[in-house]
This record gives sequence, structure tokens and C-alpha cells, in this order.
Amino acid sequence: MSSDVAVASKASSVGIGFFEKWLSVWVALSIAAGIALGSFMPDVFKFFAGLEYASVNLVVAILIWGMVYPMMVNVDFASLRHIGDRPKGLLITIIVNWLIKPFTMVALGVLFFEVLFADLIAPADAQQYIAGLILLGAAPCTAMVFVWSQLTRGDATYTLVQVSLNDIIMIFAFAPIVALLLGVTDIDVPWRTLILSVVLYVVIPLTAGAATRKWLASRADDEKAAVTQFTNRIKPFSVVALLTTVVLLFGFQGHVILDRPMLIALIAVPLVVQSYGIFAVAYGAAYLWRVPFNVAAPCALIGTSNFFELAVAVAISLFGLNSGAALTTVVGVLVEVPVMLSLVAFANRTRGLFPASQ
Repeated sequence: MSSDVAVASKASSVGIGFFEKWLSVWVALSIAAGIALGSFMPDVFKFFAGLEYASVNLVVAILIWGMVYPMMVNVDFASLRHIGDRPKGLLITIIVNWLIKPFTMVALGVLFFEVLFADLIAPADAQQYIAGLILLGAAPCTAMVFVWSQLTRGDATYTLVQVSLNDIIMIFAFAPIVALLLGVTDIDVPWRTLILSVVLYVVIPLTAGAATRKWLASRADDEKAAVTQFTNRIKPFSVVALLTTVVLLFGFQGHVILDRPMLIALIAVPLVVQSYGIFAVAYGAAYLWRVPFNVAAPCALIGTSNFFELAVAVAISLFGLNSGAALTTVVGVLVEVPVMLSLVAFANRTRGLFPASQ
């Protein structure tokens, strides 16, 4: 094993928590539990599905807030004063996140579900899976970015700047981009529900997170330590919320999975292709532009990873708990961690190709 790979392995064991390291395993177990419970207790899941108001499932809304709120506390808008410190890396990720990634995702969705997999998937189902891919492609990562950056020993200030700026852009750009791409694929766009979803799952948690961070800072000498301590305390609730959401989704989707066990693999294919392709574009651009490694690695990983919590919530609001779009967003959770860890290892192994950290 090379020294860089050894460093990556050591970083993985230290920088990533037990839950994050095995996230795909917990999600897989939750999928199995959801399918089993959905088969044996269908009336319970029907009851949960009925708890809905204005196209928003109340149970899922509470669970999504439980997932999103802790990560929003980590967002520090004061870091935006450093926005000009690393302009090359910031420019790459903004272009990749908002001008490339959503459009390549919909292109891959059409290619796989309407062309390559056309004989395996019904047209109506294909449209649902494409919608789920669009939601994932238009939602750049917010929380796990900090983990990927840490594993590559990335510039912490840059990561905070990128996340803060992405969240601000997301408030204004997510709904229009999703609406545009859903329209391109001939899917009806309920604008009212889409905007409501952005308010519920981005604006409100982001505002609550900022208020909490300000409150923590007012009570402690070390703001960063106080935020870390607070988020560590509430993290178990976030974990439970994520896994419960997966159980609910697959409780409704269980009959589809049992009837078509290869469906998960088919949905995963464009997601995997997109992840490696987007990383190659961002990482390659950083290499050609001679961006220092501690900025190049995070900027590529940020563009590759997804804000799957938002994608899941919006899919449920727009298309329903038992929709193909919701199923696709959950498969995104299952795929993301092993793919991202492989890219972290690759980045650390190629560290020497980039200029030294500045």
C-alpha cells in the first residue's frame, strides 16, 4: 500500500464516524425492514400515508427536519467573508453544481430509462425514475461535504464557504432548475408544491440552524467547539430520522421491490455513472487550472455528492411516498457512501499531481 493510501485509510478511521462509514449498510438494513413491515403491516403504512396536508406528508416532514436541522447548524455564513480567498475552486464547484450536474443527470436518466432500459421499464415508471434523478442532480450536498473534505485534509474554511454559498444559491435556484428539467421530460410541474418544499426543507431549517448557531456563539467562548458539541448531542436523532424515513419509503415500495428485485440495480447505474463522471469533470478542471490539492479535492467531492435529504423530501411532496421518484432518491442514499469513499481514496492517492497547499 502506498503512503498516500495509508494516509487515506488512517483518515477514514479517524475522520468518519461509525455511522457514516457504514451508512450504506444501515440503509440496506432499513430497506429490508421496510419491505418486511410493509408486507406484514400494510394498514399501518396506509395510515401514515394518510397523514398529509397540502401535498406534504406530516410524518415525513418531521423526519426530514430531524435530518436536515443538525447539518444546517454547521453552516457558518460568516465564512462568506473568505469567498475571494480560493476563487478557482469556488468557481469550479459553482459551475459543476448548477450549470453541469443537473443537466447531465437528466441526460443520463433519459439515456438509461428511455433508451437502454426501455425494454425493462414501463414508460410511466421511467418518467418517475427520471424525476427522482433530476431531484438528486439539482441538490448539491450540504452535510456529508464536511466528512469528505476532512478525509482528504481539505481546506476547512473553503468547505464552509462552499456549503454556505451553495445553500444560498439553492434557495433561489433549486425550484426553477427542477421545474425546467421536469418540464423538459414532459412531467407536470406543480409549482406551488415545489416552492413550498424549498421553504419547508431549506429555508426554515437553514434559518433555524443559523439562529441556533448564533445562540450557541452567544453562550460560549469557542463557537466552533460549542457547535460541534451541540451537533454531536443531537446527531442520534438525525440518524433515527434518516433510517425511519427509509423504512417508511420501502414499506410503501416493498411490493415493487419483491416483484422486481433488479430494479434497485437499474436505478443505481445512472447514479454511479453520474457520480464518477462529475468527479472527473471537476477534479480534471482543478488539475488543469493548477488548484492546490486541499481545495481541488473538496471542490470535486462537493459537486459529486448529493443533498439526498432534500431530494427525498421533495420527491415525496411532488409525487407521493410510494412513487418511483421517491424510490430513486433513496437509492441515491444507498449508492452515495461507497462511491464517495472510493473517490476519497483516489483523491488521496493522486495528491502529488496537484500543487502544494497554499
